[in-house]
Amino acid sequence: MAMADTTVSHKTPEPDPAVARRILVLLDGSRRSLAALEAAADIARAQQAEVLGIFVEEVSLLRSAGYGFAREVGRSSGVARPMDVDALEVRMQATAEKLRRTLERTLAPWGVAQALRLCRGEVVEQVLGLVQPDDLLVLGGAGWSGISSFRLGSTARSLLRQAPGDVLLWPESRSLPPGRVVVLLNHDQGANHRAVRVGVELARRGQRALTVLVRSDAADDREFLEELAAMLEAGGISARVRRLPKAGAAAMARAVREEGAAQLVISRQCSLFEQQGAESLLCQLNLPVTITP
Repeated sequence: MAMADTTVSHKTPEPDPAVARRILVLLDGSRRSLAALEAAADIARAQQAEVLGIFVEEVSLLRSAGYGFAREVGRSSGVARPMDVDALEVRMQATAEKLRRTLERTLAPWGVAQALRLCRGEVVEQVLGLVQPDDLLVLGGAGWSGISSFRLGSTARSLLRQAPGDVLLWPESRSLPPGRVVVLLNHDQGANHRAVRVGVELARRGQRALTVLVRSDAADDREFLEELAAMLEAGGISARVRRLPKAGAAAMARAVREEGAAQLVISRQCSLFEQQGAESLLCQLNLPVTITP
């Protein structure tokens, strides 16, 4: 794939003081949601931020259990059995207590403030009622499709599109692979600044190299690339800035892999999200993806 590029290298100064904010993580007791909690804990320790775990008792599930014909299938046995409201309530309470202990065990030794918020209602509505513009919302197993780790469920899609702040989609892995932080921008996008800022923060915190891919079909965008590289250099950031023709989502995924990405940052206003299947491709990268407003 032909891409114009501008590479800058500059000695990185001492990082700016971290700005404290809340880290909200949606939990359901699954392995992937607990991996997301580990990721949230790492971020909170670095930023001295509070972690708020969210466990939502879904009213739709409780309502379904009230119907005599409702059945549930055992996760390990595969056996269908009648749904019992009382038994479901007991399981939810047990899960909540287990999550509360897990939060404390994971974060208390590091002196990180933490709490578990129990909610009852629809997941998206409850989470959006808690998250603020300066919060980071972390989604692991909760909200993803239960069919495949390479699909976003309707809950995750709604939250990444509607949350007022940054949303981090965390894969099942509990550790980051080696590689670069890659930021994907539109040439004409007004939300570029926040995405770049988040990418810079991730690169500094993880002591990783940074790549900025600019989606553009403009033949005369060399000046824009150079200005962006100069801005990063003036801030003491070592970065590679490259132009990526506005091809489809699959071409974007290839470019991200070619950069050796360990993390991806993209604005939800990026025109890539207008393409069918773009969200599924983000999942198939199997990388932490931060979506900025």
